[in-house]
Amino acid sequence: MSLRLFKILWVIARHRLDTLIPMERLPFWLRALLWFSPLQLFSVGHRSRGERLRLALEALGPIFIKFGQMLSTRRDLLPDDVANELRRLQDQVPPFPAELAAARVEKELEMSLEVAFAEFEQAPLASASIAQVHAAKLHTGEEVVVKIIRPGIDRIMRQDMALMYQVAKLFAKVPEARRLRPVEVIRDYEATLFDELDLYKEAANTSQLKRNFKDSPLLFVPTIYWPFTRRHVMVQERIRGVPVADMETLTARGVNLKKLAERGVELFFTQVFRDNFFHADMHPGNIFVNCDNPEDPQYIAIDCGIVGSLTREDQDYLARNLLAFFHQDYYEVAALHIESGWVGENTRANEFAAAIRTVCEPILEKPLKDISFGQVLLGLFQTARRFNMEVQPQLVLLQKTLLNIEGLGRQLYPELDLWSTAKPYLEQWMKDRAGISGLWESLKRQAPELSHQLPELPVLAHQALTRMEVEHRQRHQQVDSIHHMQRQMADQGKRHHRLRIGLLLVAIALAWQPLASWAATQDWPILGAAAIGLLLLLWQ
Repeated sequence: MSLRLFKILWVIARHRLDTLIPMERLPFWLRALLWFSPLQLFSVGHRSRGERLRLALEALGPIFIKFGQMLSTRRDLLPDDVANELRRLQDQVPPFPAELAAARVEKELEMSLEVAFAEFEQAPLASASIAQVHAAKLHTGEEVVVKIIRPGIDRIMRQDMALMYQVAKLFAKVPEARRLRPVEVIRDYEATLFDELDLYKEAANTSQLKRNFKDSPLLFVPTIYWPFTRRHVMVQERIRGVPVADMETLTARGVNLKKLAERGVELFFTQVFRDNFFHADMHPGNIFVNCDNPEDPQYIAIDCGIVGSLTREDQDYLARNLLAFFHQDYYEVAALHIESGWVGENTRANEFAAAIRTVCEPILEKPLKDISFGQVLLGLFQTARRFNMEVQPQLVLLQKTLLNIEGLGRQLYPELDLWSTAKPYLEQWMKDRAGISGLWESLKRQAPELSHQLPELPVLAHQALTRMEVEHRQRHQQVDSIHHMQRQMADQGKRHHRLRIGLLLVAIALAWQPLASWAATQDWPILGAAAIGLLLLLWQ
């Protein structure tokens, strides 16, 4: 752990990442600390700031590379030179040696490359944070790509996750940060990240996504070749498309970018609400465009290692929240948050609604290019902190995916009106879900289970009635027992009262002579106090 932390600090110092910090925004004492820190012993060198950041993330491993991939889509938050450099993290991470790749394929498939493939290119097509891809051809003639997990990557990832857990536990001790539930968020991220190391899971996710969008104009998903797929090696159909971030080629091919951006929004909502199964790693390195028909472009998705799904309750709450937001019904948004338990029950809905309105009203009915999401996120974070709103770990993947989609939309067509594009789709989904057609579909889904349970209904009803009768008798017995105990306690109280009076009378009789002599010599206030004390002893 300490060695890994030392390496992280060493990489930060070697690449002088401190120079990326806007010094003018820091307090004076922190600026002075940085000026006189050991970091000044390292030369900045001739590399640009974007290149130094990219090299540092590459050196630190897959978790940091994935963070850089997400940042690369946020051109509203980063300068162009930094964003362009981070784009290289999507598929241009330094590859591992070809001989290691060949050895791992042969070990996993338990056959030589010559037996498995008619052709296998030694130079990788692309190299990413967790795996790299080689082009190949099967003996049956199909062109394929072979995805191979980096050797030793799980050990590095476990070290980084252990370090992240330590940081999260420290954050959890800070009262203001506790509502962010950092340990739970890291735990969910860990499960998601390590799923990427199992290519069986990615292959299964890819097959599911392909079934969901069979013959769809929105999305094409390549075929998996299961006989050649193992835990650390996967073979799938080779796709021919233009990377979604290659704006020059898309423009030169005459692609309808407005339609492409709108289809991206539709694709996101279709996955989340129709299928409840969404590709959660939609950075530009994993998305291509089929340009065969430029006026009717189609997305191509690869790398389905990270997918997400929601519970039915989270789906409903999310859809209702978004619709209320699109209709500018901030009170409904606040009420839904309180109802779902995302904020405390004692939160006043009108105050919460007013806070949300202040943040969100300026961005509605504006195209992406006119929206400062940095300011919006900052405002929402401050609102959440004020009302002690907890982070929902099950929605973190969805939020990450939405950020990726928004980043893609900003690149493809900045004039895109996100709200007007998404609103009709959500309204139709809610209508289908809650309407007669939705009820009919629900009945059809449950029909097999209902048909199985229907013959048992008389028996179940008899058992339920018998159980109710037994419970009714038990309740009567419990009430009778309680009444009996109450009578016993009352009788016992009366006996104690009589015993107390008897003992007191016996004591007075035995001590009557000394008491009479004592009373004759006392003033009336003392005698009155003695009488009151005697009455208190007799009371109850």
